[in-house]
Amino acid sequence: MEPITAPAALSWTADALAGFERADLVGEGSPLATLVRRVERPHPARAIALHVHGYNDYFFQAHVADVFADHGCAFYAVDMRRAGRSLRPGDRPHHIGDIAELAQDIGRAVAAAREDAGDLPVIVHAHSTGALAAAVWAHRTPDQALAGLILNSPLFGLRLRPWERAAMNAMPTLGRIRPHQVVVPVPSHYTEQLRDQGVWAFDHAWKRPGGQPATAGWLGATLRARREVARGLAISVPVLVARSASCGPDRADNPRHQEQDVVVDTAAIAAHAPGLGERVEELVIDGAIHDLALSADGPRDTYLDAVADFVDRVLE
Repeated sequence: MEPITAPAALSWTADALAGFERADLVGEGSPLATLVRRVERPHPARAIALHVHGYNDYFFQAHVADVFADHGCAFYAVDMRRAGRSLRPGDRPHHIGDIAELAQDIGRAVAAAREDAGDLPVIVHAHSTGALAAAVWAHRTPDQALAGLILNSPLFGLRLRPWERAAMNAMPTLGRIRPHQVVVPVPSHYTEQLRDQGVWAFDHAWKRPGGQPATAGWLGATLRARREVARGLAISVPVLVARSASCGPDRADNPRHQEQDVVVDTAAIAAHAPGLGERVEELVIDGAIHDLALSADGPRDTYLDAVADFVDRVLE
């Protein structure tokens, strides 16, 4: 993985999300990523918090930023390559050929945030595919600034039928031969439900209610990363791994659609979380959905309270 350096100066402009600003992150020979920062911050800040989004996702969860700011963190988020604010004409949204691409974006965002906010410890808060990438990043390229890692429903496994599991095993090969081949075109009832609730406002071009088709390249890359996690990692900092108490099908006729994870396999998270490092805490939340921070009031409060407590303990 190439060395990560922050740009000499970030050019900040107003973001579409009220109270935030954005700046482009461009590495030599690397696609564009976007750093977002909360304008109002603690004075002085005791740490930096970096939010990392998942698949068919981008940063819009301002209430998460508020929690970190309330606990002394200068808050940043990264919209990674080919996602959200970083999408450019001709991009295949979220497509990657290797998890190292996302890990590189995380590393560059950490470096840029520290260049902007100062020499402070960093807590990374990552969701789903972003959490998978953050775990691999923290293992492969230990960052001396990293103080803690929060994984919100990490993509450590998918609920697959036997024939789907067999087909998935072919993805690394297909991903090398035909990386842009769309292999999962199914709609996302999960995102449709988030839209229809009317509670969370998000850009439908950047988080598509109908879902984002997955390419063979993306599936192959995330499968290889999941296998790496399954073999065990050596993350040296405290890790909080949070998940819903149950998972189920992402179908409109699932009566528990609004109270369980319908995207990833929570059993895989339970199986692999202990192997991430020596200081792993697990949080299991009844009634939570895939993005724990977008759950109903009770489960969401449980999650955000645990995040705040973890931040305080890591930074004490």
